[in-house]
Amino acid sequence: MSNTHYVLTERPLPQLLSLVIPIYNEEEVLGLLLARLDKLLQAIPCPVEVILVNDGSRDRSVVLLMEAAKREARYKVISLARNFGHQIAATAGLDYAAGDAIVLMDADLQDPPELVLSMVEKYRLGYDVVYARRIGRQGETKFKKLTAWMFYRIMRKLIHKDLPVDVGDFRLMSRACLDVLLQMRELHRFLRGMVTWVGFAQTDVTFVRPERAAGETKYPLRKMLLFAWNAAVSFSPLPLRLSLGFGFTIFGASALYLVYAAYAVLRGAELVPGWASSITFTGLIGGAILIGIGLLGEYVGRIFEEIKGRPLYTINLWSNLTPKPPRTRELS
Repeated sequence: MSNTHYVLTERPLPQLLSLVIPIYNEEEVLGLLLARLDKLLQAIPCPVEVILVNDGSRDRSVVLLMEAAKREARYKVISLARNFGHQIAATAGLDYAAGDAIVLMDADLQDPPELVLSMVEKYRLGYDVVYARRIGRQGETKFKKLTAWMFYRIMRKLIHKDLPVDVGDFRLMSRACLDVLLQMRELHRFLRGMVTWVGFAQTDVTFVRPERAAGETKYPLRKMLLFAWNAAVSFSPLPLRLSLGFGFTIFGASALYLVYAAYAVLRGAELVPGWASSITFTGLIGGAILIGIGLLGEYVGRIFEEIKGRPLYTINLWSNLTPKPPRTRELS
């Protein structure tokens, strides 16, 4: 949690609470999810809308979602024209959320819907962001727990000192916070870092993360590594600075070796012909240069993608929602 001190003002229940849930190939879990949401809708003491974002699923997810929207008007469906990825799908749902308070959560029930009640209580105390912190993980291997532990702490170092550890995208945001967040229209998105950057009064609720209710994880190790890389390059110049530091290290090592060689010659030592050392240091220096160019290319490539100004997503189907004009990505 941030060390910033906030002046909190108690507020009433939201006039409308929006739940935003991105969904990708979750046919196996949707029945369980909808049953839990039905119970939650009865327990929450304020009006609720549930925005279900189909992120180009290839199974029957969209069919099940449209059926749910027919029986319950509070279920609102957005179906993207193709798979844009979790962060973009979440952004689409947030764009359409009309609530005074908005909760972003996953569909696999590892984000327990019942925790929303505790988030709303913190919201009423005056907090603008209430994130769910995991204090335990059920049904996961030691390797998965270790890599998750490392991921959150490395991201904190790379992105922002106040980025909460052991926290995913499961969080409540006030309308004031969300309105600022939605002004940030970059293509490469890391929402939990963006919410931290926005600021506002933030606190947590804790829970033990349960096993996935059904289906398979959409974030295996490969995707987690790509997600971490995207977050690091999108939010921080540190990789470029590390490249610069590595270059200086190689240069310094080469200079020290040169001093050592000159000293040895002055002492009359017979040196082995320097072919091997020359090749080694040439390779190291060449490698450092290529690493620097590669990292620079990553940033230039992202600049190239951003300046196109394309919309973040496209929609081909919706239910119980009024279509909105797409948000433009203003470029200066």
